[in-house]
Amino acid sequence: MLRQFFAFLLLVQLRGLDCQQTPEEEQGVRYANRCEACKILAAELEARLGETGKSHDVIEIGYSVDDVRPKKRTEYRRSELRLLESLENVCERVLEYNLHKERTDSTRFAKGMSQTFQTLHGLVDKGVKVDLGIPYELWDKPPVEVTQMKNQCENMLEEYEDAISNWYFQLQQDKSLQQHLCEDHVLKRPEERKCLKEQLTQQPERKKPKKNTKGDKQEL
Repeated sequence: MLRQFFAFLLLVQLRGLDCQQTPEEEQGVRYANRCEACKILAAELEARLGETGKSHDVIEIGYSVDDVRPKKRTEYRRSELRLLESLENVCERVLEYNLHKERTDSTRFAKGMSQTFQTLHGLVDKGVKVDLGIPYELWDKPPVEVTQMKNQCENMLEEYEDAISNWYFQLQQDKSLQQHLCEDHVLKRPEERKCLKEQLTQQPERKKPKKNTKGDKQEL
């Protein structure tokens, strides 16, 4: 396992020699592009709407000075209040992502510990001294690429607030937020949308060989 890990690091370094790098890339930093940021924003906002959409409450909206005229009643699931509560702190959810440097496409941003850090933690657990140049307690903190993507998320929310609101009230039954926000508004050129089709493929689990029990027949 240790030999495979260092072979992976060497492969990453050799790939870096094949193309011209920016100063940030030379330090191993590659920030999220607009496609990656929009893809994750759309996914997290739709997930948050899925959580708040489970309520069947009916709320009263409006304001009356004399409290005589009846207030308007509406379903919470269709209300502006639900949208506002879903938007609140949605970009904080970006900090739940980690950077999986063993992947090169947009799936490098994903929740869960990366294979690289799983390997490193495993080495430390076995007593191997690993020096990454940062304190061990900071290993699991969001990397700079993720904290930067949180800022991108917040800027995108502010810039496309009207587009999101329009989708929520009029179009969410017709198309996904990713399609409306990312394809129709944020990413104007088709070549910018490449990451939207990239999905993380789950590796099939290896089945453990079934142990022979007494009475089982073995094939010769």
